[in-house]
Amino acid sequence: MPTKLLEGFGAKLVDQWGANLLTPAFVFWLGGLLAWGDRQNWDWSDLTAFINGLEEPIQIAVLFIVLLVIIASGFVIQRFDLAVLRLFEGYWPPFLTPVRRWFLRRQHARFDRLDRRWQTLIHQKYQTALTPRALEDLAALEEELRQFPSDRDRLMPTRLGNLLRAAESRPGEKYGLDAIICWPRLWLLLPDKVKQELQTARADLNTAARLWLWGVLFILWVFMGAWWPVLVGGSVAVFSYNWMLQAAEIYGSLLESAFDLHRMALYAALHFPLPTHPAEEQVMGKAVTEYLWRGSDRPQPEFRYPK
Repeated sequence: MPTKLLEGFGAKLVDQWGANLLTPAFVFWLGGLLAWGDRQNWDWSDLTAFINGLEEPIQIAVLFIVLLVIIASGFVIQRFDLAVLRLFEGYWPPFLTPVRRWFLRRQHARFDRLDRRWQTLIHQKYQTALTPRALEDLAALEEELRQFPSDRDRLMPTRLGNLLRAAESRPGEKYGLDAIICWPRLWLLLPDKVKQELQTARADLNTAARLWLWGVLFILWVFMGAWWPVLVGGSVAVFSYNWMLQAAEIYGSLLESAFDLHRMALYAALHFPLPTHPAEEQVMGKAVTEYLWRGSDRPQPEFRYPK
């Protein structure tokens, strides 16, 4: 039984423990402890008795060390969120170029197959009435094709890469605004509610990537001699990958929607004249992109200031 001193100390740290008790870092280290215990044939009641038999300062020190390890490892793994996402997007080092080309060929073949089927159904739709089943197939094909950038040359070697590349491409295709260049500026102009939704979606994507890495690292406990870390870590990795795809689709939709609804705020903030029709917007959007990327010394367009 813990002493009153430990109870008081635990009460002060209850917030930290509550935040970290169920985190992947805690589960990872607990799994390692269990795997090591299985290897050593520990009697867990003896371990509990050993800890309770320690002096209070030593118990406190152990508590500090455990908490520190959990927090520090969680912070370190968080630094790899972007690296994991870029791995799954298909941004691989040069020595993997042959592998990247092989995956790209597979994505091209899938895209071409879907596009040919879509073209056939569209042609039939305008020639004769489609059956309800054919209409369902057409809708499903259009949904699948939205997961690819419309420009075949911009395909990525992975599904996650194509989902995010498609979301980045659509503002340029629809409005002439390059998302990579315009997004940091537009972000500063978005309403707080929109920012919150985007941050939540991005946090889900990062969390899924982080959980995938924890799952892969959990498999390493198999070297302790236990077989079950492979099952647990593999299941977490598969779940996390599917979560990444869903989170990327949501984030991409919100990113596109931010351009759909708030792009005119970018024109206003830059004092550019607002486009008056879609064809003009394509031209003006490209002009805004070029202006933000390189600047300009041209006399057109003239800035518009509020009266």
